[in-house]
Amino acid sequence: MCGRFVLTASPDAIQTAFDLTSIPADMTPRFNIAPTQPVAVIANDAPKALQFYRWGLIPSWAKDPKIGNQMINARSESAPEKPAFRAAFKRRRCLIPADGFYEWQKQGSDKIPLFIHLKDRELFAMAGLWEVWHSAEGEEIRTCTVLTTEANAFMEPIHNRMPVILRKEDYDFWLSPNEESVPALEALLKPFDPSQMAAYPVSKMVNRPNNDTPACIAPVA
Repeated sequence: MCGRFVLTASPDAIQTAFDLTSIPADMTPRFNIAPTQPVAVIANDAPKALQFYRWGLIPSWAKDPKIGNQMINARSESAPEKPAFRAAFKRRRCLIPADGFYEWQKQGSDKIPLFIHLKDRELFAMAGLWEVWHSAEGEEIRTCTVLTTEANAFMEPIHNRMPVILRKEDYDFWLSPNEESVPALEALLKPFDPSQMAAYPVSKMVNRPNNDTPACIAPVA
């Protein structure tokens, strides 16, 4: 799964990495992004812009927006058929930029937080879905979810799931504004190359979402 992640790259680096024409002026480094918070996304209805959506997908038909609190992840194997995600899978896809994510590894009776990143510390994009929800009062809320897949060989000792990290050459197809073939989209949602990943233990301060400082990603012995 993916329940916390990091986006610390500068606005210029993000703009260059994803070939964007606009970046929000209030973009700041985030060291402990948590569910229900605003997250940076590149949606397929505006593939050259970075926007902020709430993390936790609320289906358009939902009566209670609190359902989004349970929809921070979507299993890539079932998302194309699951009622909460199937419309978004076909029509509303997004990239969720990150430069790392956290996972908790069980060690005896304890759980140790690990910061997981690419070996070259490059930015990457997690595959996501997005939705628009309207309240009875007419309020519009845009939300998103992170797609997950089975763990690769690197992640298996840590957790049995991991976020779908897309290859750069697949960004454009994932962001197609068209209703693409589901099998063609599913083919992109596979475990990332384990040889390109690294991790190290970090402080348990990341357990608290209100801790959002560089200390969150500092290595600990």
